Amino acid sequence: DGWLRNRLRYCIWHHWKKPERKRKNLIRLGIDHDHAYAWSRTRMGGWAVAQSPILGTTITLDRLGKRGYEAMLTHYEKIAPHLNEPLYTRPVRTVV
Repeated sequence: DGWLRNRLRYCIWHHWKKPERKRKNLIRLGIDHDHAYAWSRTRMGGWAVAQSPILGTTITLDRLGKRGYEAMLTHYEKIAPHLNEPLYTRPVRTVV
């Protein structure tokens, strides 16, 4: 689940393409101007930036959820709710 969120952050960062667009979008997400300028012009690769605190605090799980990207765990719990209960609560057949 964590890897998938990092991949989504990487795709968003890569989609912004130009440093000026990266700066504007970081400011829109709540980063101050100095940090936004520095991170928009970083020479780090996209995957490293996706794992950095700057994108981890701006592109959060809540924001991804608002965009329609559901966490895998919550999706799994919707699909198979009976698999999440402990095994000892299921009816047991005693063998005689």
